[in-house]
Amino acid sequence: MTLLTYLRRKLGLTGTKLGCAEGGCGACTVMLSRYQTHTQQLLHYAVNACLAPLCSLHLVAVTTVEGIGSVARKLHPVQERIARSHGSQCGFCTPGIVMSMYALLRNNATPKMADVEEAFHGNALTPSCLIFELENSESPSLFNAADFAPFDPTQEIIFPPELMSLTKGQGSASLRFHGDRATWLQPASLDEFLRLKWKHPDARVVVGNTEVGQSVAHKRTNAHIHTHTQTHTHTHVCFTIFVGTPCTLSHMGAVLRQEVETRPPHQTQVFLAVLEQLRWFAGLQIRNVAVSLPLLTSTQFVSAFKQSPRREDDISTVTAAMSVTFAPGTAVVEDLRLSYGGMAAVTALAGKTAARLLGRRWGEELLQDACSSLAEEMTLDPSAPGGMVTYRRTLTLSLFYKFYLTVLHKLREQGLNVEAVPSDCLSAAEVYHPETPSGVQIYQVNTVVLDDVVGRPMMHLSALKQATGEAVYCDDVPLYENELYLALVTSSKAHAHILSIDSSVAEAMPGVACCVFAEDIPGSNAVGPITYDETVLADGQVTCVGHIIGAVVADTQLAAQRAAKAVRIQYEELPHIITIQEAIAAQSFYQPIRTIESGDLEAGFKQADHILEGEMHIGGQEHFYLETNVTLAVPKGEDGEMELFVSTQSASKTQLLVAKVLGVPANRVVVRVKRMGGGFGGKETRTTVLSTVVAVAANKLKRPVRCMLDRDEDMLVTGGRHPFYGKYKVGFLNSGKVVALDVSYYSNAGNSMDLSLSIVERALFHMENSYSVANVRGRGFVCRTNLPSNTAFRGFGGPQGMMVTESWMTDVAQSLGRPAEEVRRLNLYVEGESTPYNQILDQLTLDRCWDQCLQRSGYQQRRAAADLYNRQNRWTKRGLAIVPTKFGISFTAAFLNQAGALVHIYTDGSVLLTHGGTEMGQGLHTKMVQVASRVLGIPCSKIHISETSTNTVPNTSPTAASASSDLNGAAVVNACQTLLQRLAPYKTLNPKGSWEDWVKAAYFDRVNLSANGFYNFDTNSGRAFNYFTYGVACSEVEIDCLTGAHKNLSTTIVMDVGHSLNPAIDIGQVEGAFMQGLGLFTLEELHYSPRGVLLTRGPGSYKIPAFGDIPTQLTVSLLRDAPNDKAIFASKAVGEPPLFLAASVFYAIKDAISAARVESGVSGPFRLDSPASAERIRTACCDRFTKLVQDEPGTNQGYTLSKFLLGVFHTFCRVFF
Repeated sequence: MTLLTYLRRKLGLTGTKLGCAEGGCGACTVMLSRYQTHTQQLLHYAVNACLAPLCSLHLVAVTTVEGIGSVARKLHPVQERIARSHGSQCGFCTPGIVMSMYALLRNNATPKMADVEEAFHGNALTPSCLIFELENSESPSLFNAADFAPFDPTQEIIFPPELMSLTKGQGSASLRFHGDRATWLQPASLDEFLRLKWKHPDARVVVGNTEVGQSVAHKRTNAHIHTHTQTHTHTHVCFTIFVGTPCTLSHMGAVLRQEVETRPPHQTQVFLAVLEQLRWFAGLQIRNVAVSLPLLTSTQFVSAFKQSPRREDDISTVTAAMSVTFAPGTAVVEDLRLSYGGMAAVTALAGKTAARLLGRRWGEELLQDACSSLAEEMTLDPSAPGGMVTYRRTLTLSLFYKFYLTVLHKLREQGLNVEAVPSDCLSAAEVYHPETPSGVQIYQVNTVVLDDVVGRPMMHLSALKQATGEAVYCDDVPLYENELYLALVTSSKAHAHILSIDSSVAEAMPGVACCVFAEDIPGSNAVGPITYDETVLADGQVTCVGHIIGAVVADTQLAAQRAAKAVRIQYEELPHIITIQEAIAAQSFYQPIRTIESGDLEAGFKQADHILEGEMHIGGQEHFYLETNVTLAVPKGEDGEMELFVSTQSASKTQLLVAKVLGVPANRVVVRVKRMGGGFGGKETRTTVLSTVVAVAANKLKRPVRCMLDRDEDMLVTGGRHPFYGKYKVGFLNSGKVVALDVSYYSNAGNSMDLSLSIVERALFHMENSYSVANVRGRGFVCRTNLPSNTAFRGFGGPQGMMVTESWMTDVAQSLGRPAEEVRRLNLYVEGESTPYNQILDQLTLDRCWDQCLQRSGYQQRRAAADLYNRQNRWTKRGLAIVPTKFGISFTAAFLNQAGALVHIYTDGSVLLTHGGTEMGQGLHTKMVQVASRVLGIPCSKIHISETSTNTVPNTSPTAASASSDLNGAAVVNACQTLLQRLAPYKTLNPKGSWEDWVKAAYFDRVNLSANGFYNFDTNSGRAFNYFTYGVACSEVEIDCLTGAHKNLSTTIVMDVGHSLNPAIDIGQVEGAFMQGLGLFTLEELHYSPRGVLLTRGPGSYKIPAFGDIPTQLTVSLLRDAPNDKAIFASKAVGEPPLFLAASVFYAIKDAISAARVESGVSGPFRLDSPASAERIRTACCDRFTKLVQDEPGTNQGYTLSKFLLGVFHTFCRVFF
């Protein structure tokens, strides 16, 4: 049992959350405290509770988020600051962030910013948890730091005296814990450990082995014997530091830093190399749980390198450790060792290359021979696990070149007669040191009415509860007495007939209540959000890997999951289609094919001075909401009634589909949504994939049934953002003015329609982004493939449509040799122009956003500085891009543009507000309370929102399309105005009375103090959208041309959100959306095998942005004096529109790549697919190293992302022993 399971299920401490079960998100962070007898000091450290075996915590104190403060008792200063500084949105990851910071402060009461950044390395940065770092004089502060309670480290929780006494008394004692399926052995000495290992050769040795937690969570192996031992952590012997096995990486880092400070620099190169790798190895939560390191002479040089998808990561693409020893007083190589991880199943030494270079002088000739030899020696099979074959081979050369430059520079510093490192190459050998990040937020203050909360930066209503772990999410609902747990049985084939299902073994396993298959469905098995082209449970055929075939229900989660693995299914495989290219070849499309056309395309191309064609692929994206899909179904015992607690954006759709599946009217089903731990569109339709199955099981057994998907299950089953492929032909004048565009979009829909047609329609609605093109045709093809159905995701096709737009706009600028910002500005829409779908643009603020962004970013100065930097540096380049967005607001399906609200006033004057929207961290409930407060004229403290439920506001639209504040806000106003009209006579009779006086008077006069509200957009206007939200972003990046890594130096965003209802929430939405877009366009990649198996199923292999990916300088400015007369209180929607502005980072990267290509004599347009991963950046920076590594047939077709033995310590071992 893990510590997390014990906390949540045995103790009921649900503040610690389950996010991934593999130590990659930090949501489960707790603090452990241990008394160290050899130092007589307390050690506090943060760990991932999801990976910590409970047996490993003997004599350890565990502190959870509940233990350091609560709303009712007293907030800890960390909890208060993250809440009142607007650092919590969905709140699911907030307790983990709080505990990471708390553990840091317990060890260091006055940390530096670098310490804070390091503490957060193990916490995932979801797009709903961005913390403000305020440096702003133009607007009032979003919070008042003077109001915070001071931090007093003397008032912290003490270590339990009983544990201290036990620790001193027991010393190092042997322990043995027995369970039903595993035994934990903790020896007291090395001799005992060796005896136990001899007796149990298959036992896992657990000393910081975080892989054990992942093995238990994902592989669910049946038997483990854990052996734990404790020895001294480190000793000094002669010229070597020996690090004992139980020594944590964090402790080793502290020791090495101390050695670096006290020893001569030449002796500590190995220590510095190890420390540099430790900075980027996982987070403190991992380092706090798990080699001898030699001192060097002045003739020895050592460097270590690591290239991974993300710097703050523990899994590398390629690592390298390199050591060279020279004959004393010379630059002649006496010994050379080159060790690489990621080039084989084990760490590989480039022995042949090293041997060839012995006796050679360190210089350009050696470099050339070394690279040629490495290109021959360090080869990979085209189908090698992990793929990226050409990239990995190129890295072996690039990393050696970095080593070569580093050593050459140090030899020169020692006074040896060697070649000087060219000044433009020095930056290639520099060690990356992040700058302290800073942020600026600029907004317009509501100064009209002092007591009016609308327009003010009010804290998220749940922020304090989220920071203390008291906010209740779906899986936090206490267990029912007779509750059961459900586990899914899913298909392992992409397309196949089901020949047989054998569940006999599963049904006989302990704790199993029953299995559920298609024949157990009492109603209809046909479901879907629009078209009923899906099944609740597969019936005879599966159409994707992850297709739900059945479920096992048992008394515990572990029992259900074990039994589900025991269900045996036989298949007859059928031909499958996985990629867009395969679908195009097979003409596998859903109908209809959508087209938008405007102007005379043929005449436009005739008018053009130039015509170019291009194409681009945009990868998919996992939603990665921290709270995975979860449903609790409770049968009510009569009339087929059922109550469901669901983490969903669409309560009404869930209600309707569950009723359909159960064969009962919708009025027998109640769906309740308290809050979600993130949604991003992924919980709009795909939640019913789980909720319908759970409802069927609960109906069959007449008992409550719960299921919360593990991260790998959620990623496998639910689908994500649609991958897109765009082909374009564009005609333009010599000036850069675009006069004709013909573009085709192909989206990978997966195995059902879901919302794919609407998504490709929105892509077409945004095919010109913010640019006026007189003659245009866009076509949208929805590809039918054998992947889990892709679905809504923040932006809903708009980002993919606009991404292709910016690709051809960049091509136009590059083909003409003109600055991209000039070409973009030339083509921007102006007031009164018409879109391709004949909507006239009014209240256009694009030009204002553009000009302000140029000014606030200092674009011209940055451009001049970047150009100078690029002339002075060969192997690092900087790039800039400024990109606009125009995002249409409203559901494209007109009938969804409606909302309802229900407001109750109680006789004590308190108000209960309910509306049709759901809270997923976007602050919708907070804004609705602000709206009601303004209309009713009462403080927000008198208004409460409990939850969203189908028995209060019926027939609600999904909380989606960025329109929820507009729609639900107007419905709230409607209901509140009705109540005000009813109270008006009593206010007139008693003008000096209080709110409570008027309410009581109305009640005694038998006036209805409850009112429904309703609102719908005008659907007769002939407009596709109610209005548009505009924004512009300017970003600057720096790329490492040798590795493909990049740094996000700065981003400036100017966003038109009208008159903001809540600037703090809206700025948080802008920043969060931007960071999610940053992941989409530069980092996140979904990998499937050729047989349709998703290989990236967790944070270990799928990388979302981390705290270190936030631009070093991030400025967000809300456009002033831009009222919007088409939405509630002149505001504008903000949830989705800012996401695309992260494309400015992508095109800044492309700009930097262009500068690198010019150095190699290559210019003009080039293709760069999204995301701009390190592999794609490095490959596009063609140079002498890439030319040595030629593509081979089949290269880059490797799909598997197996975890290699890539740790830098493996490579060090190969170097020194």
